[in-house]
Amino acid sequence: MTRKQLIEQIQQKKSYLCVGLDTDLAKIPSHLQAHPDAVFEFNKQIIDATQDLCVAYKINTAFYEAMGLKGWEAMEKTVQYIPKEQFVIADAKRGDIGNTSSQYAKAFFEALNFDAITVAPYMGEDSVKPFLEFENKWAIVLGLTSNTGSKDFEQLKLAREDMNHGGQNEFLYETILKKVSSWGTNENLMFVVGATKASDLEHIRKIIPDHFLLVPGVGFQGGSLKEVSAYGLIKDCGLLVNASRAIIYASEGLDFADEARAIAQQYQSEMAGYLS
Repeated sequence: MTRKQLIEQIQQKKSYLCVGLDTDLAKIPSHLQAHPDAVFEFNKQIIDATQDLCVAYKINTAFYEAMGLKGWEAMEKTVQYIPKEQFVIADAKRGDIGNTSSQYAKAFFEALNFDAITVAPYMGEDSVKPFLEFENKWAIVLGLTSNTGSKDFEQLKLAREDMNHGGQNEFLYETILKKVSSWGTNENLMFVVGATKASDLEHIRKIIPDHFLLVPGVGFQGGSLKEVSAYGLIKDCGLLVNASRAIIYASEGLDFADEARAIAQQYQSEMAGYLS
């Protein structure tokens, strides 16, 4: 999917909502537990209930990989079922030496036909570049995450003595944003910025003013959609805000899909106001 196509969907639906299909077999409603293809059936009903309210779906591959072959099959069927106008993200956090990253890219972009994949930049340019070599596909690189452990590395201050940085210290995540943004363009690169770091978005926007940001952490993790939108929105939106548990596990009963739709509708309605 191109940036233009994604923006068109955002404008048409007045939404920048991404629904996270982090489907845990142990958490889906009990009446589906005995279904021969329970995970896919759950996903199918969630997609049917929310597809007109969101512009993207994010599949956290760990929940599917944990089930072995059956999980991979459920993931593949889910990707195939999602409407073509949706932006489909593999939340897989890959990133390895170049030839290995190339195989990961083929797996998720060709075999599974995702539009984007989350990528860890720790190993540097040659680990990220293979994901940028596919037309109309995206690498979504980890920038500033919302987990407690982000303080261990992402928020460490680096001593920079070169003239380009004016001798000032900067956080590791700032170096990542600056460096990685030079490896691709705003047509094939996005960055992950956690919603619980909303106050940092204003500063991040000065570093990467034009790139799309994938923002998890709204909902159960306590992130504020109002704050994320205030600091992160740009002229053509530039945001995909992900909500997973708050939507897909809104109810444990027979009405789970209806309740998921109701929560997604609340997000979409609020987003429409910020876009106007």
